[in-house]
Amino acid sequence: MTIRRIVLTVFFSLYSITSLSQECVVLLHGLVRTASSMEKLAIELSKVGFYVVNIDYPSRDKPVEVLAEIAVSEGLKQCKKQNAIPVNYVTHSLGGILVRQYYQQHTPMHVKRVVMLAPPNQGSEVVDNLKNVPGFGLINGPAGRQLGTDKNSIPSQLGPVNFELGVIAGTQSINLILSTFLPNPDDGKVSVERTKVEGMCGFIALPTTHPFIMSNNLVIKEVKNYLKNGKFESKSAVSSC
Repeated sequence: MTIRRIVLTVFFSLYSITSLSQECVVLLHGLVRTASSMEKLAIELSKVGFYVVNIDYPSRDKPVEVLAEIAVSEGLKQCKKQNAIPVNYVTHSLGGILVRQYYQQHTPMHVKRVVMLAPPNQGSEVVDNLKNVPGFGLINGPAGRQLGTDKNSIPSQLGPVNFELGVIAGTQSINLILSTFLPNPDDGKVSVERTKVEGMCGFIALPTTHPFIMSNNLVIKEVKNYLKNGKFESKSAVSSC
């Protein structure tokens, strides 16, 4: 083989590897939900070139500390298997707390950006009021009872985020009963104010509800904006980094 052919072979091999490499996006659903709730988002992110890993985890079976290791570790494993780096996350509700919990225990190597949808970053008054009601634990599991606002809740014990984070909150509710426990505005599960967390780089509140925020077209558009550009597009968005 001539030197010219060797050089061309190496060049095209490297080009092929580079062209196939993608950033990874790990999707983590919320409490009492499954990966299917994130499917529309998965499809839309795949269309714009991300390698998407949509993780299903047993949200009702174990406490936050255990779920974080299970769900986040599996996401990282699947990204690594495809050599898809850096790693991004898009989470719904409890999923965001799992990412915070995981990276309180692990260095956020290869983490580029995180977008949290309706995260109870400062807990939820709904949990404060209902966690001791018979049946709450049966429906929501041990993790659900850890998401209150008191000093012993998991959100209260986690510190500032140590990764680049954008938060999207919802301002509409379809559960007016649960909304009576929450300061307005809220999404029926979490107040807008309690989705915020120290260290976040971007924040936006949009007219959508907690159960359907991940399927909202405007939300999906803003998720793409943040993952691609590190900021939300809407004029109402707040940027602090």
